[in-house]
Order: sequence, then C-alpha cells, then structure tokens
Amino acid sequence: MLTCLIEERPFPSYDKLRELRYDLLESGINIEYFHATEDKQDVRNKVFSIIHESLEHVKVCSMIAQKNKTHPSLQEESKFYTQVFHMLMKWVVKKHVHGKGYERVVVFTDTMPIAKKKRAMEKGVKSVLKSLLDEGVTYRIYHHQSKSNFNLQVVDYCNWAIYRKWSRGDTRSYDIIKASIDAEWDVYRNGTTTFY
Repeated sequence: MLTCLIEERPFPSYDKLRELRYDLLESGINIEYFHATEDKQDVRNKVFSIIHESLEHVKVCSMIAQKNKTHPSLQEESKFYTQVFHMLMKWVVKKHVHGKGYERVVVFTDTMPIAKKKRAMEKGVKSVLKSLLDEGVTYRIYHHQSKSNFNLQVVDYCNWAIYRKWSRGDTRSYDIIKASIDAEWDVYRNGTTTFY
C-alpha cells in the first residue's frame, strides 16, 4: 500500500502533534514519534483527533498494489516500485499541482532500508515530476526517517487506517479520515492496472 499526503504550508497539525508528544512525555508515556502500528489505542485516538481537525488542509491519495497480482514481468522490484510510484505521482501532479501556479514541489518519503527500492522509487518520482510539472516549477525529493517528520507520521496513520479497512474490514479509523481521501485504488485488482 502506498499513501500520499498533499499539504501546503503552513502545516496546522505540526504544532498540535508536537504539543501532544510533549503532553504524553510529561504524563510518563515515553514516545519518540507517532507510529500507528506501535502506538497504544489511547495515543492513536489522540493522533487521529488531531488529524481529523486538520482534514480541510490535506488530501490523501492511496494505492493498494499487491505485487502477486501484477503481471510476472512487473514483479521484479525495480519495475514494480517504479510503476507504482509513477502512477501515484502522475495522479497527484495532474490533479493537485499542474496549473496551480506553484513555484516548487517538495516530496518527502520515508527512508527505505533497501537501496534498490529507494532507487526504484526515486526513479519513478523523478520521471513523473520531470514530465508533468509546469515549466519553471522546481522540485526536491527528500528521504527522511518518519520519526523526524510529522507529515510522514500523519501519512503512516492514514496508511494504517486504509490498510485496516482493506485487510480487516475495520473502518473505525478510516471513517475519521475519509473526508480527506481524494483517491483510493486497488490498482492491480484484476491483474492489470485499473487506473492511469
């Protein structure tokens, strides 16, 4: 599953998430950063509450891409990740960036432990940005550990909520964020790409 968060500065959830983190630390909960899978339900509830308050400022685009449903020629990691990132970024750029008058686009991704996946993902992002951005629009791609970036932590939470819906039919967290979901596809549902 691949989820993208589209947000302009200022990031209204940053201050609230930082305050929540310090409130939790002061109350004796040792939390270095927010991670939906690892956080206790009480913490998740508080983070989702902050995300819910900021929904008008964000759009979430998510792709469910199961490698085993793709054509065998696309299952090699570099091809798979390049295609998936290319599809997601193409949607995001066309709908949310193209023709909007932006001077620059900044893309943050979580660091990947496998260099091969990182290279494949970066190749996919760069190819789309180069081909679709308006003339004169610059871009930067930064690979940060999610613990250093609240946007990546919000993406993690949104991704977790969408994953729970698709894998377990649990929509409790999904229902909190669904107003911000701009796109959600099972791209290889029938063994072929279902959008592009």
